[in-house]
Amino acid sequence: KQILVLGLDGAGKTSVLHCLATNHVKRSVAPTEGFNAICVNTEESQMEFLEIGGSESLRSYWKMYLPKVLLLIYVVDSADHARLPVAKQLLHQLIQNNSTLPVVVLANKQDLEGAYCITDIHDALALSDIGDERKMFLIGTHVAEDGSEISSSMKDAQELIAQLVLEAQ
Repeated sequence: KQILVLGLDGAGKTSVLHCLATNHVKRSVAPTEGFNAICVNTEESQMEFLEIGGSESLRSYWKMYLPKVLLLIYVVDSADHARLPVAKQLLHQLIQNNSTLPVVVLANKQDLEGAYCITDIHDALALSDIGDERKMFLIGTHVAEDGSEISSSMKDAQELIAQLVLEAQ
């Protein structure tokens, strides 16, 4: 069973994934052309992350992978105000037919000037409209300088994801 990592192009999915997998920062600037898979082994479990690129041409593939996953990680760029409505629309479309799939929304790039705070992201994505049936989490993250250790928010996200995977198995 996989963990699906989705979000618009430029949201920081690959950088976030690298942090989760290695505990170290590597900022990736090249967009993911297609798919990116990473396996993470912990003492408790083995987690397989599948990232699908966020460009318009790749978004049609997103729905195909949803039925096979334990968890959806949805990454948004907190500083890209203009594209939050698109991110919201895509998220709502993705999960409308799967009321039990746990969702972790990572409000990424919290370190950038002008980034929306968690409350604003919650409102912009209309997360209250998603319903009470599912486990849903919103965590503010950022990927610091290359080579440095991951931020405490990324560690929190890492622990939460590991916990949700254990519960879902």
